Amino acid sequence: MLKDKVAIVGIAETQFAKKLEPSEFQLACEAIVNACSDAGIDPSEVDGLASYTMETTSEVDVARAAGLGDITFFSQVPYGGGAGPGVVGQLAMAVASGQCRVGVAWRARKRGSGGRPWAGAHQAGVSECWTRPFGLLRPVDEIGMLIRRYMHDYGATREHLANVALSGRKYANRNPRAIMYEKKMTRADYMKARWISEPLCLFDNCLETDGALACVIVPAERARDCAQPAVLVHSFAQGLPQQHQTMVNYFNEDPLIGPAWSCARQLFSQSDLRPEDIDVAQLYDAFTPLVPLSLEGYGFCKRGEGAAFTEDGALEIGGRLPVNTSGGGLSEAYVHGFNLINEGVRQLRGTSTSQVEDAESCLVTGGEGVPTSALLLRRAS
Repeated sequence: MLKDKVAIVGIAETQFAKKLEPSEFQLACEAIVNACSDAGIDPSEVDGLASYTMETTSEVDVARAAGLGDITFFSQVPYGGGAGPGVVGQLAMAVASGQCRVGVAWRARKRGSGGRPWAGAHQAGVSECWTRPFGLLRPVDEIGMLIRRYMHDYGATREHLANVALSGRKYANRNPRAIMYEKKMTRADYMKARWISEPLCLFDNCLETDGALACVIVPAERARDCAQPAVLVHSFAQGLPQQHQTMVNYFNEDPLIGPAWSCARQLFSQSDLRPEDIDVAQLYDAFTPLVPLSLEGYGFCKRGEGAAFTEDGALEIGGRLPVNTSGGGLSEAYVHGFNLINEGVRQLRGTSTSQVEDAESCLVTGGEGVPTSALLLRRAS
């Protein structure tokens, strides 16, 4: 069992911006080298690598340019936003089993500068074997359909989605790294924003960001000698439910029970922690509806109660469950969720710009709606 056998000891990220000059390759190398420096580990000691299948930078080029050592383990995890915790989790298993001794996971992306992957005609339903209803060409359209069903079944409103967007923006306003650091938002701003795919408006959608992030993983015993406080990988899981359709889970008996539910069962079965023990959560938020759906899937509330959970400042510091304390994908940066991992580490180090007092445990999730993954992180004693 993986439980507490390895630790995250180094994290780093580049600047986040709408348009950065360096290439994705340059950004990746910068993040990896700086994460090693944060850990107090020379890059030549790195012998394990993990990234996303959607990553454009190869292990061969990164290892050579960043001055890494002989690589004895390398892997990639698919499904975009569902991959982040999976990348870290698979690398953690490799370190725990001795396949490598010092692992680096990373994600580099220039989404702010580049085109949209769904913009081409090949995204039409015909190429998807008729599984996508006509006209659902963008992820926002697909999630819009799910939240419309959720609103119909459980009485959720745009006020609940605004709670998610506003809490993330407040966190970002305290985070100098965040793209929305100096851009405040009111509830009135949210309500008058233009539609993107009704009922989702502009502020229900994540940012489009250039940037790169990385983290360093070592055995728990080695972590005691590193430069930063260790954050233990307590539990890891991935989830792909039966008869799932990626992003258009409309054909299941219950479309609102997504991958988070199967992932959560595995995650907590390997853990000493239960949902009520979690001090802070970093929930993948490419779109605001994913947060209430994840709150239900990971057991923080009952089915249909995720929207109401967001009321009365529940997601903010001092609330029932502080969520996405760096601003998340909605207001800090969107780099396929890897910033949620780094923020989870900062919370357990005690260095977040929106620090949860005495935080000892953190849940980090990948995207709900796609084959997903999750991590439970613990502060080392």
